[in-house]
Amino acid sequence: MNLKQLRYFLAVAEEKQITAAAKRLFIAQPPLSYQLKQLEKELGVQLFVRTAHGIELTDAGNELQSYAEKIVGLAETAKNQVKRTAEGEFGTIKIGSASSSVGELPSDKFKQLTKFYPNISFDIYEENTFGVLEKLANNTIDLGIVRTPFNRRGLDSKIITNEKMMAITIDPTILNKQEITLKELAKEPLIIYRRFENIFNESFTHQGLNPFYAVKCDDSRTAILWAQKGMGVALVPESIANLYAPDCHVPVKHVNWQTHLELVWRKGQISPLVRRIINLF
Repeated sequence: MNLKQLRYFLAVAEEKQITAAAKRLFIAQPPLSYQLKQLEKELGVQLFVRTAHGIELTDAGNELQSYAEKIVGLAETAKNQVKRTAEGEFGTIKIGSASSSVGELPSDKFKQLTKFYPNISFDIYEENTFGVLEKLANNTIDLGIVRTPFNRRGLDSKIITNEKMMAITIDPTILNKQEITLKELAKEPLIIYRRFENIFNESFTHQGLNPFYAVKCDDSRTAILWAQKGMGVALVPESIANLYAPDCHVPVKHVNWQTHLELVWRKGQISPLVRRIINLF
């Protein structure tokens, strides 16, 4: 018993005539009759009886019809879903999101995508950059949004944002400035996101400065909270400053203090759905 035989059987059951069923299937009558006889032979039952009005189903035929409709319908559904998955129109995309990428997720681009492909869904995993990269390496996620710097080995990437570093403070003297220099920052107690420490150290050392790090932490939002409590000046990326401290930041005047959000994925073959998401960016 195969799908072709079941489709032939359903056509005859619905048309109640071999001739009409053959025309519907675009085949000749002899091969249609042959396939029906093979189906009856395999099942060991009679499926049809001839009457004055055409062909009627036996009790066994009625029983098979209900199963055949489900089987053929399921086969069509599977075919369509597999095709849509292969074309990136169906499935779940798993994205790792660093805490400092809150301005990029959720994206308006995703809303537009799901408008046309409503069967795409998202699983979001929230970590710091290193946690996102670990999940990517372990195949837990398909894509990650992370902040530079990071180890790029085995990864492809695309830059999403290019941001300067901002100084967060409640000190009105600093807030009245158009920008703040490294020399001025070195006189303040600083609150830093630990992963930028090497970059900060190199820049201060290059200018012969010796800053005081009053607080070190692992999340830009934590740094902002401490700064808003008057514990010092926090140094955070521009997008985070705009989101969490829109009225208490000034730009840092230093060209080398640039950071990016990047979309990252494993090198090698990627699914059509993942490729569709990458192309959105």
